[in-house]
Amino acid sequence: MIVEKLKLKEEREKKKHWKKWGPYLTDRQWGTVREDYSPNGSAWENVTHEDARSKAYRWGEEGIAGISDHKQKLCIAWAFWNGKDPLIKERLFGLTGNQGNHGEDVKEVYYYLDSSPTHSYMKMLYKYPQNEFPYRELVEENRRRTKNDPEYELMDTGIFDEDAYFDIFIEYAKHDVEDIVGRATIHNRGAEEATIWVMPTIWFRKNWFSGNEPYIPRMSKEGDNKISAFMPKSGRYTFTFSDEPELVFCDNETNREKLYNIENQKKYLKDAVNDYVVSGDDRHLNPNFIGTKAAAIYKITIPAGGSSEVDFRMQHQKSAQDVQQVKDIIDDRKADADEFYSDIQKNVTDPELKSIQRQAYGGMLWSKQFYYYNVERWLEGDPGRYVPPLQRKQGRNKHWRHIQNYDIISMPDKWEYPWYAAWDLAFHCIPLARLDPDFAKAQLLLLLNDWYMHPNGQIPAYEWNFSDVNPPVHAYAVLRVFQIDKGMRNDGGDYEFLERCLHKLMLNFTWWVNQKDNEGKNIFEGGFLGLDNISIFDRSNPEKFAGKLEQADATSWMAMFALNMLRISLDLCDHNKVYQHTATKFMEHFLYIAGAMANIAGEHITLWDDNDNFFYDVLHMDGQKPEMMKVKSIVGIIPLFAVEAIREEMFENLPEFKKRLDFFLKEKPKLAALVSSWIQPGKDKRRLFSLLRGHRMKSILTKLLDSKEFLSPYGIRSLSKDHERNPYSLVLNGHNYSIKYTPGEADTSMFGGNSNWRGPIWFPINFLIIESLKKFNFYYGGSFAIEYPTGSGKYVTLDMVARELSYRLISIFKKDKFGKRPVYGDCHAMQHDPYFNDYILFYEYFHGDTGQGLGASHQTGWTGLVAEMIHKYYKEPEKEDESLTLFRN
Repeated sequence: MIVEKLKLKEEREKKKHWKKWGPYLTDRQWGTVREDYSPNGSAWENVTHEDARSKAYRWGEEGIAGISDHKQKLCIAWAFWNGKDPLIKERLFGLTGNQGNHGEDVKEVYYYLDSSPTHSYMKMLYKYPQNEFPYRELVEENRRRTKNDPEYELMDTGIFDEDAYFDIFIEYAKHDVEDIVGRATIHNRGAEEATIWVMPTIWFRKNWFSGNEPYIPRMSKEGDNKISAFMPKSGRYTFTFSDEPELVFCDNETNREKLYNIENQKKYLKDAVNDYVVSGDDRHLNPNFIGTKAAAIYKITIPAGGSSEVDFRMQHQKSAQDVQQVKDIIDDRKADADEFYSDIQKNVTDPELKSIQRQAYGGMLWSKQFYYYNVERWLEGDPGRYVPPLQRKQGRNKHWRHIQNYDIISMPDKWEYPWYAAWDLAFHCIPLARLDPDFAKAQLLLLLNDWYMHPNGQIPAYEWNFSDVNPPVHAYAVLRVFQIDKGMRNDGGDYEFLERCLHKLMLNFTWWVNQKDNEGKNIFEGGFLGLDNISIFDRSNPEKFAGKLEQADATSWMAMFALNMLRISLDLCDHNKVYQHTATKFMEHFLYIAGAMANIAGEHITLWDDNDNFFYDVLHMDGQKPEMMKVKSIVGIIPLFAVEAIREEMFENLPEFKKRLDFFLKEKPKLAALVSSWIQPGKDKRRLFSLLRGHRMKSILTKLLDSKEFLSPYGIRSLSKDHERNPYSLVLNGHNYSIKYTPGEADTSMFGGNSNWRGPIWFPINFLIIESLKKFNFYYGGSFAIEYPTGSGKYVTLDMVARELSYRLISIFKKDKFGKRPVYGDCHAMQHDPYFNDYILFYEYFHGDTGQGLGASHQTGWTGLVAEMIHKYYKEPEKEDESLTLFRN
């Protein structure tokens, strides 16, 4: 068996806990809701980057290339100093949501390059300037810029222009579960020799608060190159370092005098290593070489073009082994990772796409984080510590006191979004299921647990506001992960997982029906649904415009939810036929939603416009005629997602389900006529359940494939390009609202102004479009074709459209015929410098016209879907067709 797969098997069978240690530190703990104890909820200002080196955190730890155990008791990360910066580089720098002209933004250059699923091998790259890091320039220039200007990035400062920087490659490898080696390989890319301080750092997360704990963990010096770290329940860990670095010790305690101008309670403080290295101040270092934080300090001078290495080895409850074995252990684990990915990528023939896919997988695995948040304790405060301001009890997340999160979770981006997001996580799990289906399934179950899901059935959105509403895609992810996992195992599928999810998803479905359709019309109001600023006004606050918005997207998401639940129920009927009753329930929900979209509450109001042949939101104002909001956006495309092509044999042995189907056909023909007919079997005797019949399907696809509207060279835009010349405007309560095509960063402050759905390309929506087209193709085969271009007399099949969209999205990261990657725009170094241009950043979203990466730069959460697109693209290589050049021309 492949070594890494054997380790996954041992993990699953609880024989060896290979995933006990992993990349579980966040990239940013400061500026998070968890660490915010202010009365007004100003998280960005309560703990700043400046504060971070001096403040002991309550809920988690951060670091560069940081790893920890799965409960984050003991932490390891790397710090550096170039001899010129005002502080050591022990955390990544970036702007707060209020400082950045487009919201929060990390201002560093780093890449997560590789990881095996058990983290037995990991690799990342951090680029550290040799000249003083331009902290002030980055803050001031971004403050000067407006929302109509681009972000000012570290690359824009010119700090890398003369190659005066260090490339620092950091690798970890496991010789055993708790026998782990680490190596930093530092390359001087400059034309002159340069000196760097390298500091592998270890510390205990502070979980002692009242001062009455029976035992505080301790580290101590055990020789010229050894540190011992002891915890009562975990035992002793020994760290052995290469050569003989200077070992220094302090405590993970807050410097109260520096931060708050009050007397320090402790003598040896968190920022002691920084003060000692930068200014020689050793007052807060412990001269007895003990503490709860320690660092091994190396001062290394590297010649121009040269390199140097720093190694360590961590072992648990063993006599220390030779640190000289580090290279051999790394080489062995790298070979295991290569073997694992060789199997995963066996059908991918393009070497460049193999590299892109592996970096995407690596980024997703590096983006795991220990997430700790007990809302009750956060609101009330810890025993023996100061009591939080009373205002907090009426503020953020006050209705979520049951939340007790203490888990390893896949993050959207460990710097910009170091907290789980419900609908992001659903998409993360799809490519992760190819690597580690057990982890993907556990992640989906996590948000359905009682200590996450609200007792009323709502799934928590994200820590800034657990009550916000995200699209209900959890059932979709459960179904896809079940299907992927089923295809990889020999026992017919994990029906226990599917069954557990179904029961909790039924609670969530009921919450949607009760809360977002409180008039019982089967038309849903979901608020902004994560589609930041896509509307002309804030859909989360309808009271501000004294109206009601009936949403085409919220309603379509619910139709998709109903069909996903229908399919899950039918799959479970293979396991237990009682689930045909739940299948009946969700079939009926789907049909009633379809009926409501065509005739809201029997008032002859519809979400479909027969003139434009498109779906729109409908606005109801008191005493006024309902008005269609004719914004051509992905809101009108989302009805495409409500589709399932189901083999006839799945329900031909389900008499109760079939009886109810027949009833609807006979007794409610108008409802049955609204959706794609299941009377006529399609390819392989499939029956089609969809909101779209032929005419509407072709109408939406015509807009989708029009380069003057949604089709970009790099995927599907979130807003029609037609709104560039023809903005939509609306006068409401004396205010003039408008929306125009904005292919890049947002020019509005709505939702913080750091996210834009008014033109750019977003991977999750594009992925669902592709998946939906494939489902339609399962039913139609090649019999359903679209004229492309319109009026040309040439036709393309749905499968060709899906394949072409995949190609366009993948090409964002692939070098074109000029050797340039669209993702990097006009950045010369990232396009042409050999030390930059083979490394990939996976951005939050992409420019609607150029494909340039925008927003968060390490969004290997849902942008990591590119890995699944590459997998699917090569799954059926015989489908490569010359006619696809029709699109590309």
